[in-house]
Amino acid sequence: MEFSVIINKSEYGYDAHCPMLRGCHSQGETLEETQENIKDAIMTYLEMIEEELKGNPVYKVDVDMINAFH
Repeated sequence: MEFSVIINKSEYGYDAHCPMLRGCHSQGETLEETQENIKDAIMTYLEMIEEELKGNPVYKVDVDMINAFH
């Protein structure tokens, strides 16, 4: 599974976030470390969602992405 991430250089190293997963952030001293850290953050985020869904009814909805940003 692929997720787009945004990585910014700061005076302290790098910070990253995944726009598709609200609140999913990480950081690192190097670009490579930051990329590994955001991967770990995404995996943890997805594991938390999976745990939250256990035993709860889940519904699926279709979203028309063509019109979503207009």
